[in-house]
Amino acid sequence: MATDPLLRLDGVSKVFDGGTIGLDNVTLDIAHGEFVSLLGPSGCGKTTSLRVMAGFESPTSGRVLLDGKDITDLRPYDRPLNTVFQDYALFPHMNVSENVGFGLSLRKLPAAEADKKVKEALELVGLSDKIRARVSMLSGGQRQRVALARALVCSPRVLLLDEPLSALDANLREQMQIELKRLQSRLGTTFIMVTHDQAEALSISDRIVVLSRGRIEQIASPSELYDAPTTRFVADFIGSMNVLDAEVLETTAEGVRVSAGPMIVDIPAECATAAPPRGASTLICIRPEELTVQTFPSEHTVAAQITSTVFYGPMLRLFVEISGGQKLMIDIGRRRSTETFDAGTTVYVRTIRGAGRVLGQA
Repeated sequence: MATDPLLRLDGVSKVFDGGTIGLDNVTLDIAHGEFVSLLGPSGCGKTTSLRVMAGFESPTSGRVLLDGKDITDLRPYDRPLNTVFQDYALFPHMNVSENVGFGLSLRKLPAAEADKKVKEALELVGLSDKIRARVSMLSGGQRQRVALARALVCSPRVLLLDEPLSALDANLREQMQIELKRLQSRLGTTFIMVTHDQAEALSISDRIVVLSRGRIEQIASPSELYDAPTTRFVADFIGSMNVLDAEVLETTAEGVRVSAGPMIVDIPAECATAAPPRGASTLICIRPEELTVQTFPSEHTVAAQITSTVFYGPMLRLFVEISGGQKLMIDIGRRRSTETFDAGTTVYVRTIRGAGRVLGQA
């Protein structure tokens, strides 16, 4: 992977009519051959970022650079980037071949060369047998593949994907996630995808950019983002998380010991984004799978009352309340447990070794 970024947003801000801030001084480097997802809730700036990259929106300030060259003022069709839209934007009056070859026709390639490129693109997405089919006869997944082939046929430097799988049902969506990653790995093309789906971003991205209110909260690999959130927003947004008020009991080179109500948690030094002093108020986060429950008290456990239980197939999620009012989510393997965890039952909770993370001051 090259040292210099392929695509860079350099201090980009976007203020819409009426004063709404779409992006607030965003700087983002994307490397050659990366699969990057822009993730966040509605209105966070992810689609605005993509539209600025594509040239469909002009930034209020800042620059868009490709290979170090300023492309901020280039029109969309003058940029070596292609976009796959959420609704696919296929032409219903054209067949599959005509849809895929539309961009090539604007470049006025010789017919034989264009036909070859169209066939190669359709073979890449597994639709060689649909070359003459009408778009109206295709399934949702097939239409999505046609849109991908149309975007890839012109060999873009960067492929921009605006929630490309959101219209698909759950099973097909999962299949297409695998296909997207396979295609990107095979081609080595840089993919930048907008999504609001955490699981989608975590499953196929090399890096994830989490945005909130037009600003970048964190940029990290999926595993780092899940295991080491650096802000409360990311901790709350990525997966399920217990975020607890705590008091620092001791800070050493080995880590931080805190009390969250009656629960004592020893957090390793590498899991503390800050090293607050003894007596300070802080926030800690613990994943539901980092907590265990048992039906009898023992050392380092605290009593809790189950308030509700949710069934998630192979897993049960327990919602419990410990003394002092702290509420926790705890995930347990359903088939590993012979106990019945009904609402009102008293259980005893402990954290697994090395669990938790200090987020900073409350």
